[in-house]
Amino acid sequence: MLSTVSLVDEFREMRKHTLDLVETLEYDDFVVQTAPYVSPPKWHLGHVSWLFEMLLKQADEKYEYYSEEFLRYLNSYYNRFGEQMDKASRGTVSRPTVKQILEYYEIITKRITDLIQRNTLSEEDRKRFELGINHEYQHQELLVYDLQHILADQYKPKTKNHPPKKEHTRQEQIRVDGGLYDLGYGGKDFCYDVEMPEHKVYLKDFKIDSHPVTAGQYLEFVESGGYSEYKYWLSDGWKTVKQNNWKAPMYWQKIDDAWHVIDFIGMRKINPNEPVCNVSFYESDAYCKWAGKRLPTEAEWEKAACWNEEKKAKTVFPWGNDRPTVEHANLLESHMWSASEIGSYPMGRSHYGCYQMIGDVWEWTSSEFVGYPGFKSGFQEYNDKWFTNQKVLRGGSFATPKRSIRASYRNFFRLDERWMFSGFRCVEDI
Repeated sequence: MLSTVSLVDEFREMRKHTLDLVETLEYDDFVVQTAPYVSPPKWHLGHVSWLFEMLLKQADEKYEYYSEEFLRYLNSYYNRFGEQMDKASRGTVSRPTVKQILEYYEIITKRITDLIQRNTLSEEDRKRFELGINHEYQHQELLVYDLQHILADQYKPKTKNHPPKKEHTRQEQIRVDGGLYDLGYGGKDFCYDVEMPEHKVYLKDFKIDSHPVTAGQYLEFVESGGYSEYKYWLSDGWKTVKQNNWKAPMYWQKIDDAWHVIDFIGMRKINPNEPVCNVSFYESDAYCKWAGKRLPTEAEWEKAACWNEEKKAKTVFPWGNDRPTVEHANLLESHMWSASEIGSYPMGRSHYGCYQMIGDVWEWTSSEFVGYPGFKSGFQEYNDKWFTNQKVLRGGSFATPKRSIRASYRNFFRLDERWMFSGFRCVEDI
């Protein structure tokens, strides 16, 4: 658990970074909702502050809310905190105004900072505020997804860096021996309840891709008629393809017989060396079937990412136990605003030689999002209420804050969702 000084420093830094993400927005940009699954930027700013207010109330029963009028609009899905506005309607109201939300954000930042610095929090309250910080990290990433959907290349980030140099590599399949493996988080730093308890699973020998599946590889599937052949798709997946008229990944468009993608960089031809991005579980699974392979289980993915066969030891990250740097992975603080080409970040390779298992794109697994054996909920109404109809993704994306990611982190989405920065890599049985 973080000390008082560390907790305040991380809180301040995190809040500043959230504001950095919206610093270049026009006021009109803050209120736009372009799809039911997208939230207006002003809602994200208000919601993360709202959650900290709920934590303030839990720490001090006498605490008075900044505005009772804000509560229903800014709640997301927490039934214990009262009613919520339907997510699809968040862009239909003009009040609270953008100015009010920005003022609210600053006021709650000061109130939380003052409370932590008084050093009177119980251990339980400290855990809650640490969760609040990690909750805001999650919304920083969700905000970036939404900014791409709302603005694409019209969004001008405060900082934009050039892509890193890459090694000349090619897609290979790497052997991973099976046996017993300890799945989950076994460290002492913060993690979510769904990453525990660490427990033994048995794996058979398998081969896993050295890199995420690239846009060039996925383009072969598209051009071969993958979206018009039912035989590659799960029944619900095929129904989704037909109902939504999917022809390719989200943000792909065919212009003059060539496939393009529209993203933060702009409208551009598909880069065949980038990981394919914005694909659903259904699309990832269909590609694997077309290719004669399959998606990894989360245990297979984690062993390929974390196991050091030479030392017979597990690490927190593919490269070891040190926190990510810009040399290790393409995360939010890298300021790339797109996935990097395969072969980037050789310092971030796993012990087996797998590239980019942290950052760039979240990677779908075949595992259902359920509690591990012996799971105990640590955060009421946060994770375990979603233990149905969701699949696990691992590894983070170019929008994931570096402080919030580790190889054991279990993200989860519905099988048809694809506005997040999601890709995959394949495995084969031996």
